[in-house]
Amino acid sequence: MKRVAILGASSQIAKDLILSFAREGNTEVLLYVRDTAAAQRWLATNQLDFPVAAYAGYGQAPHDAVLNFVGVGDPQRAAQMGGAIFGVTQEFDDLALRELQRHPERRYIFLSSGAAYNSGFEQPAGPHTKAVININALKPQDYYAVAKLHAECKHRALPDLHITDLRVFNYFSRTQDLGARFFITDLLRAVRDDTVLQTSAGSMVRDYLHPQDFHQLVSCVLRAPAGNRAIDCYSAAPVEKLELLAAMAQRFGLRYEVGAASVVNATGAKPHYYSLNRQAAELGYHPAYSSIDGISAESAIILGRDNTTR
Repeated sequence: MKRVAILGASSQIAKDLILSFAREGNTEVLLYVRDTAAAQRWLATNQLDFPVAAYAGYGQAPHDAVLNFVGVGDPQRAAQMGGAIFGVTQEFDDLALRELQRHPERRYIFLSSGAAYNSGFEQPAGPHTKAVININALKPQDYYAVAKLHAECKHRALPDLHITDLRVFNYFSRTQDLGARFFITDLLRAVRDDTVLQTSAGSMVRDYLHPQDFHQLVSCVLRAPAGNRAIDCYSAAPVEKLELLAAMAQRFGLRYEVGAASVVNATGAKPHYYSLNRQAAELGYHPAYSSIDGISAESAIILGRDNTTR
């Protein structure tokens, strides 16, 4: 049985992965968090019994791999943090790297973001897409992207260490906090509250990763030959905004009006925020869910219209 340490184990995507590991049954998970009492309560609620420790305890227990989920998952919070995102990202990346250098046989998976491209995403990311930084006119919405890019550059500068940066573009599951400011949560709040969603006329394409596919991808990385690389995450197919609105209206009764609407773009507007890069397929990754299928399945559970249990 492999042992995996998770930094930032209280984040939504980390919790979903922990539940997936538990269902699979062949991974022991070590949780590292700020609030250990809250983590213990969450484990008890889910009838799990994994070790929990504060960040200061990281490095004391042996493990085969470390996953770093420390960061910001809400664009509104990212906007509020401003430049503090640099210190947070570097602190915990350095924590993982120090221990990795002491144990070079260990795997390190860093949760990066598609935002690391810092591209306008007029087209989806591809093999030749370049990260673009307007160094003479940096804006607050650049900070998150540059923090991730900086971490990735550090990792590539350590080619002998086994580091994989997973660039997540969008992720959605039944555990999503509906108070977060994402387009998908705006849709779900409108359905839940029976209100009319106000949305802008502009088109956008997004790729939403399902938790089962994220677990599959992480497992592929852990099984694959060791390496130092960055991998773009993807579902079986992205979804365009009007297609998503129509599907949510048909299945869940979403009501919406297209016009001028205020949108939180803490990391900048991105018309085609997804990737065509398929390096993950070389590791054996084959996503089971398209964006629309994953959103429909998880939304049904959130809205209580499905008898499937978590």
